[in-house]
Amino acid sequence: MNLIQKWNSISLIKRILCGMIVGIILALIIPQVTIIGTLGTLFVNALKAIAPVLVFVLVTTALARRVTGGGKTMGRIVLLYLIGTFAAAVCAVLLCSIFNPTLPLDGIDSTAGEAPASVFDVISTMILGIISNPLGAIVNGNFLGILVWGIVFGIALRHSSDKTKGFLQDISDAVSLVIKWVISLAPFGILGLVFTAVSENGLDIFIDYGILLAILVGCMAFIALVMNPFIVWTQIRQNPYPLVFKCLKESFVTAFFTRSSAANIPVNMELCKSLGLDEKNYSTSIPLGATINMAGAAITITVMTLACVNTLGIEVPILVKILLCFVAALGACGASGVAGGSLLLIPMACSLFGIPSDIAWAVVGIGFIIGVVQDSCETGLNSSTDAVFTAAAEFHDKKAAGEEIKF
Repeated sequence: MNLIQKWNSISLIKRILCGMIVGIILALIIPQVTIIGTLGTLFVNALKAIAPVLVFVLVTTALARRVTGGGKTMGRIVLLYLIGTFAAAVCAVLLCSIFNPTLPLDGIDSTAGEAPASVFDVISTMILGIISNPLGAIVNGNFLGILVWGIVFGIALRHSSDKTKGFLQDISDAVSLVIKWVISLAPFGILGLVFTAVSENGLDIFIDYGILLAILVGCMAFIALVMNPFIVWTQIRQNPYPLVFKCLKESFVTAFFTRSSAANIPVNMELCKSLGLDEKNYSTSIPLGATINMAGAAITITVMTLACVNTLGIEVPILVKILLCFVAALGACGASGVAGGSLLLIPMACSLFGIPSDIAWAVVGIGFIIGVVQDSCETGLNSSTDAVFTAAAEFHDKKAAGEEIKF
């Protein structure tokens, strides 16, 4: 137990970096010992096994325990959350259309996926995937079916007793804890994944990872520095950057290192207090934002999915890309709050294009390799935006009432 406690006391980022370094060294010294790569396969299989249960439980619980009330300001905050998340997915699609990122998926047949003939084919495939046995959807990893049945059960349970809702929350917490246990083993999984990648492709593979990471981080920077300020400006009609920079300074930095929106809730609470916001609003909107305001997650899901699509040579109509934006935004709202939680939603988005499960989970594995930087930036964007939009909505109402607003 002491050894486990010492292991968990070390930052996950440091542990993953060590796993990457050891994996590279072993790949260069003993590339013929392929059994080392089995660690990566076991890690991905563990994620693959628990992810369907996680998505179903999180979506069901979130809708069953949906916060009601809060007046016009709370409604505006939630609307900004949803608009921001969808806008992030749209920006990711546009950026991918310009730079066409790809993934180092060696050994994958470029014809493994077939291009959808039209958006109606995609919708038809979605309907067939949705209308399936709920338990079968979880067992088979049918994420579209899981998502829709989670929504259905969540809505159905909204009028259940507080005791039932509390039980659902306990189940959600338990499943999230299991995910944390699995992710705590990520350093060993990354060791195996990196070993396999480097032993088969050499160190040049990190160039591909670097390009993909640059696109992800660049898109998140665009949202933080361009799109979010524009959304804030539509609410307060004055220079939004003092507010945006204050939130980035006090919220983004801490979230970057903690890699948990939930862990950053107290920081955002204190930030909202310093901005003079109404505690009745931010005491609800900040915890809610840590669950549904996931612009960074929407970017990760969209970019990684389209990179896989490009790698497989699938031509995608513009209407299907728009459909992907909705799926990515909706999936992001149900993403787990643990480190790397958004990566578990990639197979759901990949299923839109008929991409086989094994390939989709290989993409998830790549996501964990670059997650040392990607997940930190994603969490920083998600968490800081919670405070930005909460302040923007309340300042809008204050300005409409003729009150002076100060950042």
